[in-house]
Order: sequence, then structure tokens, then C-alpha cells
Amino acid sequence: MRKNSKVTQREHTSEHVTESVADLLAHEAPLDYKNSSLNVGGVPGKKIVLEPPENDGRPAWNSKLQYILAQVGFSVGLGNVWRFPYLCQKNGGGAYLVPYFILLILIGVPLFFLELAVGQKIRRGSIGVWNYVCPLLGGIGVSSLMVCGFVGLYYNVIIGWSIFYFFQSFQYPLPWAECPIRRNGSLAIVEPECEKSSATTYFWYRQTLNTTSTIADSGGLNVKMTLSLLVAWIIVCLAVIRGIASSGKVMYFSSLFPYVVLFCFLVRGLLLKGAVDGIAHMFTPKMLEPQVWREAATQVFFALGLGFGGVIAFSSYNKIDNNCHFDAVLVSFINFFTSILATLVVFAVLGFKANLMNEKCVMENGEKILGYLNSNVLSHDLIPPHVNFSQLSTVDYAEIYAVIKTVKEGSFAELSLDPCVLEDELNKSVQGTGLAFIAFTEAMTHFPASPFWSVMFFFMLINLGLGSMIGTMTGITTPVLDTYKVQKELFTVCCCIIAFFCGLLFVQRSGNYFVTMFDDYSAGLPLTIVVILENVSVAWIYGTKRFMQDLEDMLGFRPHAFYFYMWKYVSPCCLIVLITATVIEMAISPPGYNAWVEELAQERFQSYPPWALAMCFSLIVVAMLPLPVVFIARYFNLMSDGSNKLSVSYRKNMMKDISNLEEVDEAQSTHDVFRVVGEEAQ
Repeated sequence: MRKNSKVTQREHTSEHVTESVADLLAHEAPLDYKNSSLNVGGVPGKKIVLEPPENDGRPAWNSKLQYILAQVGFSVGLGNVWRFPYLCQKNGGGAYLVPYFILLILIGVPLFFLELAVGQKIRRGSIGVWNYVCPLLGGIGVSSLMVCGFVGLYYNVIIGWSIFYFFQSFQYPLPWAECPIRRNGSLAIVEPECEKSSATTYFWYRQTLNTTSTIADSGGLNVKMTLSLLVAWIIVCLAVIRGIASSGKVMYFSSLFPYVVLFCFLVRGLLLKGAVDGIAHMFTPKMLEPQVWREAATQVFFALGLGFGGVIAFSSYNKIDNNCHFDAVLVSFINFFTSILATLVVFAVLGFKANLMNEKCVMENGEKILGYLNSNVLSHDLIPPHVNFSQLSTVDYAEIYAVIKTVKEGSFAELSLDPCVLEDELNKSVQGTGLAFIAFTEAMTHFPASPFWSVMFFFMLINLGLGSMIGTMTGITTPVLDTYKVQKELFTVCCCIIAFFCGLLFVQRSGNYFVTMFDDYSAGLPLTIVVILENVSVAWIYGTKRFMQDLEDMLGFRPHAFYFYMWKYVSPCCLIVLITATVIEMAISPPGYNAWVEELAQERFQSYPPWALAMCFSLIVVAMLPLPVVFIARYFNLMSDGSNKLSVSYRKNMMKDISNLEEVDEAQSTHDVFRVVGEEAQ
């Protein structure tokens, strides 16, 4: 009877142990190797300490610097150079920095810290991480992977454009410095399309993209851009083929070189005439409107690379006790500092360009006025005696313009005179490809030694893009390599080959319009939803208190309560408002693109045809589809919860845990037997 009692008791304890371990396996519970311990019932004070395996087989960063540079390279990208300055110019100048900084603190740093922490704690890519945190929301990782795929396809095309311009820069004068001359026998005329626009605009639309006038007309492949895209994918493939072993080394150069170029451009830019006007224009506060907060939140969101999976993938190769809180704050503020630095450079150069354009405007309109004076359309009495038309200043022209406008009020429009106000030139909003491949290139044609500065600028763009592409590709390869046993090098090469062939869509003559489409629809809304689900799954499903305890065990200190309230309440509310504003913006803004009209030599807005509109919304649906599919499949037990995909290190420790608990169970059972015998003897 006693024997049966003992057996029953052992079976009960064993079942309890098995059930606990099964629960652990089902949720892929993390083990903190340094601080975690299991209190053994019945043996007061005794603890089983789980030691980390000597080698869990997962790659690791060679140094902390290499890791920080990788995160900086991923978060600091082309958007810092051509998106942030545009938003700063458009949304209040220096006043825009206030909402941006506030939202960086409320959304950026907490959510960046969250992604770093879960990646480092669980040591898996995005799919493994969210399978662990909440199996029902495991589709978060798959959606991140899908978005990385979409973004990588068109982002590398931009690197391809930069590569083309880089090689075109090795000549003097630069090929976009002047309009081409069309010869017809002995007659030589300037290319009409170029004369109507500008030399840099013509070179971009006609000689680089050779773009069509509508998205419906593919125009066939652009051979130059196809070769540039091939080179771009070869570079990316070589950078990521061996995982962090190769990409980490590349980051030493690709992350640091852009700062060298930006500082060089800043020094050179500040020495240019009109640079101070540009920077003063940037910091002149303007009235802030409600949509400024939405655009600032969106920029914070994308600037740090939240939701892509690259942040999680990079942090998963860290040591378990790495101070990821320090990393989050450091990288976030390096990103902010880079945006400010890039904005100073951009406005210094654009201030120089605005002064050149304004002087050109004054010269051309001064010649018009001189012609009107010689033909007696205007009286010489209207011109102040101190004015010298051979050296007409902007101040003198403004005075003449005001007098003529007052005197000739009735017929002033017929004179076709421009006001030539510097502020108007500075207010011309330029962003994206328009800034890099048109405005900036035009300004550089007026630099002394312009080919040198052009080579430096486009080499900087290539490195900025490469850093982001490495993070994007890591966000694709790491989750798959964690989940399936495939050869890393072979899988990486296959991904790059497939991506190149898919990318041929963007190197047609109409490819620029598809780049715009993917940029507008493939990432914005899906990524925002991914990040809010990340936030909710950690703060409300896994539990903020539990997560804070995990962080304390992992870091050796408890993060400030600020993060608790940010994760629990503030960040989700901000993200919900951002999602609502994004949906409203998409609903009220007519879906379309700016098409280059050859006859007019300028852009015109065109609505998407029905098939292109269907393609736009398909991008959103395909990126978000894994979320409901995985939820439904796991809710009805149609799909494994991912517990069979635990890493080797977790399996070893789980087995060690089971073994230790069984030994304790045996000791506890023997102790109980002696206790019962002693009681009977008494």
C-alpha cells in the first residue's frame, strides 16, 4: 500500500513536471542563463541554476562596435538625406524638430528598445520571436518578412540608380551639366525637352530612366538600369552571403563613410554663397498644422526601421546580458543627429542653388526690362539713376520691379516679369529622387571640381542604401535560417537571384512609377499594423510586468517605469492614432503618380488605371495576409505553435531542466518515504 502510495505520488509529481515542461515548450519560454533559477519544492533553499551551453551554435558579433554600426547602418538610410530635410522644410522649419523629438521619445526609443530586447532575449529572428511571445500572433514575423521583401525589391533599384550616377560622375564636365545639342546638318539647336525643363531634369528622366509618359506603357527594359540593378544585387549578395560574419565587416565602412562625406559637404557647403540663407530658412519657425504630427510620427517610425525585423535579427546575435537599453538610446539619437546633419548639408547646398537661380532670374528679367526700355515700351524715368544693368543686384531689381508694377498696373501682366524672390526658390519643396538626382546634382555642377563632389555624393548614397539593404536582407534570411535547416550561402544567393528577376519590374522604362507605387503602399500601413501588434503582444498578452522582470534578469537592472507606461498605454494609443490618420489620408488622397510628360517637359499627376489600383491594394493585402491566416490556423489547431522549432540551446537547457527536476523528484519521494516510516514507528 505504501509502495503504491509512493508510486502514485511520484507519478503525480512526474506528471506535474512533464506538464510544466510541456507548457514551457509550447510557449518557448526563455531561460536567463545567468540569473534564472528554479526553486525546488520540499528542499528549502536549494536551487537549480541553469548554465548556458558552452556553444549554442549561433553566430555572434565580433565586437560591440560592429553591432552598433550594423544597427546604425540599418536605421540611417536614404530617408535621412532626402525625406527628413523635406519634411523639415514643409512642416514648420525648426519648429518641426519639436514634434519630431517628442515623438522620438514617446514612440521611437521605447519601441526600438522593445524590438532590441525581444530579439536579444529570445535569440531568434522575427518569426521565432513572435511565435514565442504569442503563437496566435505568429503571423507578425511572416508579415515583417513580406514587407522586407517588397521594400528590398525597390530599395535596391534606388541603389542601382546611384551606381549609374556614380560611374557617370567620372567625367568633366558632368554629363548633366548642360543640355545636349541636336544637330541637323549645319543647324545646331538645344534639345527642346531639355530647354523647357533643365539639364539635370532632362538627364534624369530621359537619359537615365528614359521614362514613358504613363505607367500603362512599359516601354521595355532599360538596359543601363538593368545592368546597374544587377551590380547592386551582386554587391548586396556579397555583403550578406555569410551572415553577420561578412555584413559586420562591411558595416565598418558603409556606416562610417557617409558621415565623412556629410561633414565634408557641410564644410564645403558653408563656404558657398547663399548657404547661410538656406540654413536660416530651415530654422525659421512656421505655423505647425495637425498633419505635422502624423508626418513626424511616420518619419520616426521608418527612420528607426521598426517592424522590418532587421532590428530583431541583428540583436538576436548579441550576448544575453548585453545592455540593449543603452543601445536603443544611443542608436536612436545617432539617427536623430544624422538627420539634423543631413538637413544642414541639404539646406546649405539648396541655399547656394537658390541664390544661383535667383541671380539667373534677375539677369534674365533685367535683359527683358532693358529690351522694353530700348523699344520705348517702358520709360527710362522709371529706372533709378544708380542702377547698373551690367551688374544688376537682387536689391536693385526688386526696386525696379516694384516701381514698374505700380506704374504699369493695368498692363503689367503683359510684360511677363518675374518677381525673383529668394524665398520662393527656397520654398520649392524637393524630396526623394528629385532631391538627390535633380536638385543636388544641379547644385554640384556649379561646385569647383564638381566631378569629385559628385563621386563622393553618390558613393555616400550607395553606402547609405547598402547599410539599409543589409538590415533588410538579414530581416529575411535570419527568420528562415532559424526555422529551417538550409545552407546559409545557398539560400542567400537564391534570394538575391529571385529578387533581381522580380526587380526587373522596376527597370522597365516605366519602372520609376512602380517604385513610387511600392514606396506608397507596400510598407506604410502594413508596417504600422505590425508594430502595434508587436507592442500589444508584449505589453498586453505576454505582460508588461513579466517583460520588465525578464529585462531585469537579462540586464541586471530594472528599466525605468517610463517604459512600462509607454509600452502599456502611450505607444499603443499613438500608433492607433497614426493608423487612423494613415487610413484617412489614403482614403481622401486620390491614388496616383506623377508622370513625366515629354511634350510638356514636366510632371503631371495621373490616376492609376484599374489594374494598377488593384495592384496597390494587393500589396497591402498580401503583406497583412499572414496575420489572420496564422491566427485562424493556430486557433483551430491547424498549425504547430512553433515549439518544435526551438533553438539547440533551448533544447539542451530544457532537457537539463527535466533531468534536474526528476532527480529532485526522486529525492523528494525518498524523503517522504522516510518521513512516513518515522511517523509509523512513533
